[in-house]
Amino acid sequence: MVATHRFEVSTKGQGDARDITDKVAAAVSASNARSGTATVFVGGSTAGVTTIEFEPGAVADLNRVFEALAPRDGSYQHHLRWGDDNGSSHVRAALLGPSVTVPFVDGALTLGTWQQLVLLEFDTRPRRREIVVQIVGE
Repeated sequence: MVATHRFEVSTKGQGDARDITDKVAAAVSASNARSGTATVFVGGSTAGVTTIEFEPGAVADLNRVFEALAPRDGSYQHHLRWGDDNGSSHVRAALLGPSVTVPFVDGALTLGTWQQLVLLEFDTRPRRREIVVQIVGE
């Protein structure tokens, strides 16, 4: 069985992180599958999805690492080509990736105690992101 669910998340711009665990868990529950995998995907080339302990310190640490790897005020060929300011956004999103897959058992995600599913916004302006959750299971 394959089921696909979608939901939207509004973000505030680069550095914003949103806990989407409950929405993904609700999608798994709505599928009526008891075991399988849920792939969580964000469309677009300036956002990413990962797991982390969703607390302010860990989120700040992650953002600090991305700023070191792809500084917002860095020099990007993307800026020269398109005249915009989000070259760092594209690089950060490419480093993180747009999706994560999580197994579920007995209808529940198998996340660790301090592990949440998180959308990270890398674009330099607020965005509305569509999240696609595709469930494969039985």
